[in-house]
Amino acid sequence: MGAYILAFDTANEVVAVGVGRLPDDAVDITAAQAECVASASVSARRASNTTLIARIDEALASAGVTKDQVAAVVCGRGPGSFTGVRICMATAKGMASALEVPLLGVSTLDAVAWRAWAEGVRGALLVVADAMRKEVYPVLFRLDDEGAQRLTADAVVKVHDAERWIAQAVLETFGDPATELKIAGDGLMKYRETFEGLGQVLDEGLWPVSGEGLLMAPRMGGNPATLLPVYTRLSDAEENERIRLADAARAPKDLATGVQAEGAVTYRPLDAEHVGDVVDLERRTMGTDAWNANLVADELPRKDRTWWAAFDGTRLVGYCGGLVVAGQVEILKISVEPAYRRRGIARHLLGLVAADARDLGASECTLEVRVSNEGAQAFYRDLGLELVGVRPGYYSDREDAAIMTGPLPVEVHDVAGMTLRVDEVANGEESDVVAVQPLILAIESSCDETAAAIIDGEGSMLSDVVASQIDFHARFGGVVPEIASRKHIEAICGVTDECLDVAARALGRSRLRWRDLDAVAVTYAPGLVGALVVGVAFAKGAAWGADLPIIAVNHLEGHLYANRLAEPDIQPPMVVSLVSGGHTMLVHVKDWGDYETLGSTIDDAVGEAFDKVSKALGLGYPGGPIISKYAAQGDAKAIAFPRALMHSGDLRFSLSGLKTAVTTYINKEREAGRELNIPDIAASFEAAVVDVQVSKAHTALKDTGARTFCLGGGVAANPALRGAYEAMCKKHGYRLVMPPLSACGDNAAMIAEVARDRFAQGKFADWSLDVTAHAPLDEPY
Repeated sequence: MGAYILAFDTANEVVAVGVGRLPDDAVDITAAQAECVASASVSARRASNTTLIARIDEALASAGVTKDQVAAVVCGRGPGSFTGVRICMATAKGMASALEVPLLGVSTLDAVAWRAWAEGVRGALLVVADAMRKEVYPVLFRLDDEGAQRLTADAVVKVHDAERWIAQAVLETFGDPATELKIAGDGLMKYRETFEGLGQVLDEGLWPVSGEGLLMAPRMGGNPATLLPVYTRLSDAEENERIRLADAARAPKDLATGVQAEGAVTYRPLDAEHVGDVVDLERRTMGTDAWNANLVADELPRKDRTWWAAFDGTRLVGYCGGLVVAGQVEILKISVEPAYRRRGIARHLLGLVAADARDLGASECTLEVRVSNEGAQAFYRDLGLELVGVRPGYYSDREDAAIMTGPLPVEVHDVAGMTLRVDEVANGEESDVVAVQPLILAIESSCDETAAAIIDGEGSMLSDVVASQIDFHARFGGVVPEIASRKHIEAICGVTDECLDVAARALGRSRLRWRDLDAVAVTYAPGLVGALVVGVAFAKGAAWGADLPIIAVNHLEGHLYANRLAEPDIQPPMVVSLVSGGHTMLVHVKDWGDYETLGSTIDDAVGEAFDKVSKALGLGYPGGPIISKYAAQGDAKAIAFPRALMHSGDLRFSLSGLKTAVTTYINKEREAGRELNIPDIAASFEAAVVDVQVSKAHTALKDTGARTFCLGGGVAANPALRGAYEAMCKKHGYRLVMPPLSACGDNAAMIAEVARDRFAQGKFADWSLDVTAHAPLDEPY
């Protein structure tokens, strides 16, 4: 039996698959040439998530290759459609993880160039891919008898600037502005007229990526956890933030976040308002090598720079900046107040700079440090950097600089810098637990948490792991979908690896593998499409690699089942209030799987209203915990905010009017020059929300005749709401069941609970499973 490479790409409108046979004497899979034994390129029309695995099966079958012969998975890293690239990479990460083989990445544009080379094209080649928004990804290659040599780095260029970019790139790489270009790439499908005057447009069959090209293109990587898509820019939210923060007139004076503990050091991108603070710290720590204010301010708006700062309250106590170029981040500056050293601040700042650099395609870090600073050199060695040379007379006093270089630091279970929570129900300590089949691993990625859990056939939760992105979104005042998707693709392997390891320890085993499981479950809806795509594609890839069935789960149903984590014997009928940042609804659970939505919000969800009021008060994000904290200190009767639809006669909710009433009150108080009584405002707002929720819940219980009431969703953790429900249920004799606080937010344990029932019922999805932003609970699936 030979060994084979499985390669595929879904960066744009084509699903391309290649199967290549490795030489019998191949030692280094990364560099070994593979003989193409099967190749296919099929138009996907934005449906690659539903067709990719079927195309892979067809290609393997046509080559007579089985999964156990796959020695490595190769995936296209882009650049291309962000969603398309993530579908490809998440699927590949799942497959490589389950097959326990290396995951290697190739540039989609390199694959196009190598296919042209294989077809006999020689000379200067421009590959231009569609980047949407009237932009393209252009790369220049030199094709000779030895192969395709890339000459320019990945970039994104406006179509109307493409001619200028190409002319400059040709001059810099070939030295002759009259160099004749050959042109390929799927960008020609939209912009052929723009480019055909700049060179010879190749045959249309050479425009898209192909299986052959994927097998020939240079490979990188090996670890499924650390391979990332090619990004040519930060997310729009981050780029706009950098522009705003670089302008002293627009930079916020006091940014707040609700996710840091009181008195903790907080981290955020450096802004122009604090340039003077940086200069002051520079003078005190850098001596004659200190930068002046103009040099610091000039750095902030540059797109190839990333600068982060640490704050104690509003006081700047540290900063770090890096230059990202040619796959490497050069650390330009790093300094921490002497009184704040040895607290991990420098390490955290470097990690934030490294994370941005990784998103921009860097895989290596380099810096200079004084040869006499042995402590700093030891610190950098601990991060994985090594001494590679000396730069004589580098500093202003002519002291030499030691040059240190190494990979970007990555944890064993890399979760992209997120806060990782391993639930107490599975604390990772060895035990004599005997699992009852089936073992199901569930994945949740509908919004801004990457989560995984493993449950057995009797409902024992063997592991429950959540990586929260909240710190990445807090500074924007809400979840940024693009950032959420990026973080999911970074964290998914680390979270599932941790989940498997925790479950193994709970079972007293040294290891738990994907093939030891009986099924993989995943949230397919509702939620952010870009976030859901990562979880679903990864789950399908892992299930395919381990020959396991795939189970689709509705996220909202998961919140209903979260109550079984508190009381496993709970049985319908019951009424459940689902309250979160995206949902406010009352559901009649007639039986597990049989639901009727009794009423829902006609505008804002409860969690959304909390966030908006918190923002209006300048308190930060997320709003729920912050408002709750202040409300506990205030008078709930101080301000008579409206109770919208309280007596509407139905079970609908409306939060928009209440939110407007609160913000109007805040604005009037400020206009009158009165200091805001934040505790009273928070308490009065919270009471208005709680009163309506409890009143409608009581009505729902009376209308349905159910004697059990339950909660679900992130807002279900609100102490005032829980207390009010307890009082109502005690007064009227209802059984109250509430999920544990750890299961109120998004988590995979609740998805695993649903999956256990669906497994018993034989309700499995197929490889065409796709995501959807909206999926009513009332409709069976």
